[in-house]
Amino acid sequence: MEKSINAIRFLGMDAINKANSGHPGIVLGAAPVIYSLYTKHMKHTPNESKWFNRDRFILAAGHGTGMLYPTLHLSGFELTIEDLKQFRQLNSLTPGHPEYRHTDGIDATSGPLGQGIPMAIGMAIAEKYLASYFNKDKFKVIDHFTYVICGDGDLQEGITQEGMSLAGHLGLEKLIVIYDSNDIQLDGPLSMANTENVKQKYEAMNWNYIRVEDANNVDELNSAIDLAKTTNKPSIIEVKSIIGYGSSKAGDSATHGAPLGKEETRRMRKELNFDYPEFTVPEDVYHDFYEKVVVRGDKELFEWESLHEAYKEKYPELARKLRKIMESNYNYNYDEILPKYEVGTSEASRVTGGNVISKLSEEIIELIGGSADLTKSTKAKGINGDFSMENPSGRNINFGVREHAMAAIVNGLTLHNLKAFSGGFFVFSDYMKPAVRMAALMQIPSIYVFTHDSVAVGEDGPTHEPVEQLSMFRTTPNLNVYRPGDANETAYSFRSALESETTPSVIVLSRQNMDVKVETTYDEFKKGAYVISDIEDFEGIIIASGSEVGLAIDTQKELLNDGIKVRVVSVPSFDVFNKQSDKYKESILPSSVTKRLAIEMGAPDLWYRYSNNVYGIKTFGVSAPGGQAIEHFGFTVENMVKEFKKIK
Repeated sequence: MEKSINAIRFLGMDAINKANSGHPGIVLGAAPVIYSLYTKHMKHTPNESKWFNRDRFILAAGHGTGMLYPTLHLSGFELTIEDLKQFRQLNSLTPGHPEYRHTDGIDATSGPLGQGIPMAIGMAIAEKYLASYFNKDKFKVIDHFTYVICGDGDLQEGITQEGMSLAGHLGLEKLIVIYDSNDIQLDGPLSMANTENVKQKYEAMNWNYIRVEDANNVDELNSAIDLAKTTNKPSIIEVKSIIGYGSSKAGDSATHGAPLGKEETRRMRKELNFDYPEFTVPEDVYHDFYEKVVVRGDKELFEWESLHEAYKEKYPELARKLRKIMESNYNYNYDEILPKYEVGTSEASRVTGGNVISKLSEEIIELIGGSADLTKSTKAKGINGDFSMENPSGRNINFGVREHAMAAIVNGLTLHNLKAFSGGFFVFSDYMKPAVRMAALMQIPSIYVFTHDSVAVGEDGPTHEPVEQLSMFRTTPNLNVYRPGDANETAYSFRSALESETTPSVIVLSRQNMDVKVETTYDEFKKGAYVISDIEDFEGIIIASGSEVGLAIDTQKELLNDGIKVRVVSVPSFDVFNKQSDKYKESILPSSVTKRLAIEMGAPDLWYRYSNNVYGIKTFGVSAPGGQAIEHFGFTVENMVKEFKKIK
C-alpha cells in the first residue's frame, strides 16, 4: 500500500519536473486520499469508464492533476506513461487541469476553485431523483456516491458556501467531500485569511463532519469514509495533511505551485523508500491497483448488469426510459409536444417559457430545474413538486438566492445525463458567468433561462436592467444565446436547447408582452436568423432580436406608408446564424443591400457585424414604468422610422 501511494507521488513529481510546471504540494500531501478512494471505496472500472451507476468523482482542487493522472494510469484507465510524460503539453491527454470529454476517467472539468463542489451537488441531486423514479424493492439500479477532493481555496469561494448550504438543506446523504486540510495556501499560512471553526460551520449547514488527524493513516481515512456512507446527511471529512510531504520544504507554501526539481525528487525517493528511476512503476504496484480497482470494479459492474437484466424483465417500461437517459437518447416529437401560438397572441416570453417548460416536463422525465427565488417572476419551474428529502421525485429545485451555485449545480445535473435548467433575472447572469463558461468548455447542454431582458424591466431601474450581458454571452465560445421575438420563437428556443448535444444554451426572455405578428416555422428559426417579414423589391433591411422584432415589423409598415420598402430579419441567435453557410447568410442579408438598421435594447457593438447602422443602448438604464423607459431610449416606431431615413 505504501509503495502504491509513493508511486502516485513520484509519477506526479516526475511529470511536474519534466513539464517544469505544476503543483507538487497537493500531490505529496494528498496522495493517500486519492489512493484510498480509488482502491477501496469508489465503485468504478476502467473497462466501462462511463458505467452509468458508477460512483462519480470530482477533483475540485483541479490543480491536483499531478496525483489524479498517475492514479488513473495505475488504475487502468486510458492514460499511458508516455501521456504522463506529456503533462501540461500541447495536445496531450494530460492538461494542467482535468478536462471532461478529453481524458478517460474524468467526470467533470475543474480548476476554477469553487466550481467542483456545486457540480458534485448536482450529480448527487441527479442520483437521488433518478433513484426515486427508477428503483424498486430489491432493484436499486441507481445507487452510487459522489466524491470530491477539495482544498482550502474551494471552501473559501462564495459559490461553495451557496452550494453546501443547499446540499445540507436537501439532505444529500450520498455526497462525500474530502477536504485536504494542510493549513497552507499559495500566499502563506491559511491563518492569514481563515480562522473559522470548520466543524461548527458545516454542522450548522446540516452536514456531517468527520476529522482525520493524519492523511498518511489510511486505515483512519478508510474508516472515516465508511462512516460517511452510513449517515443521512452530506459529509465533509477534514483530512489533516502536510503540503509537500517528504520534501525539504514540507509544510511550506513554496511547494504549492512550483516544481521541486530533480535533485530534490531523487533525495525524496531515498527518504520514502521508493528508489526507482523516473517514470518507473514496480510490477507489484500495478498488481495492487489491478486487484483493488479493476477486479473489484468489474465484479461490481457484473453484479449491477445482472441486476439490470432482471430489472428489464420485471419493469420493461421503466427500463426503456432508463436506457434512454443512460444513452442520452433524447428523441422527442416536439411538433406534438410544444404549444403553438396563433397570430395575434400577445404574451410575455417569460410566461410562454414557463408554459413551455411545464408542457415539456410532462413528456420528458429527465427535465429538471428551478429558479433562484424568482419562480413567480421567471416562471421557470419544474413539475411534480419541490425536490426535497421528503419528495426526491420532485423536479422543481428551490435554489434560493444562490445564482452562482445554481448554474454549477445545473452543470452537475447535466453531467449526469439529465436535461437541467436554471431560472433568474438576466442582469444577475453576471453572478453565474463562470459556471456558464464551464458548461461551454465541457461541451455539455445545460440550459440557462433568463428573464427581464432589457430596460423594459422599468421601475426597478438600472440595477435590474441588463445592457451588456447579451454581448458577454454572445462572445463566449461554444454557447448558443437565444433571444426570441415572440411566443413561437420562445418555444423553438427551448426545442433547440433540448436538441443540443454539446453546446449549452442561454435563453433570454422578456418581462413585457410581445405579439405574434406573423407565422413562423422551426425550420426557419433553427438557422439563427431568417426573414420574418418580406416585401418585393426591398431597398433596405431592419435587423432585430427579441421584443425589437415586433418594433421592426411595425416600423416596416410605417416606412411602407412613405413608399420605402424594407425587409425585416429576426436574429434569435447570433451564434447559430454565424455557423450557417455563406450562401444562406447572403440569402438573408444580401451584400448588395447596404441600407441596413440593426436595433436592440442592449449594447450595440456586436451588431456592426451585420450593419453599419445600429441603434442600441450605451448607458445604464433608468427607473421608470417600462413603457416610459422604452420611450426614453427611443425604441418607438416614430424614432425608428427617423433613424432609418437618416441612412444614406
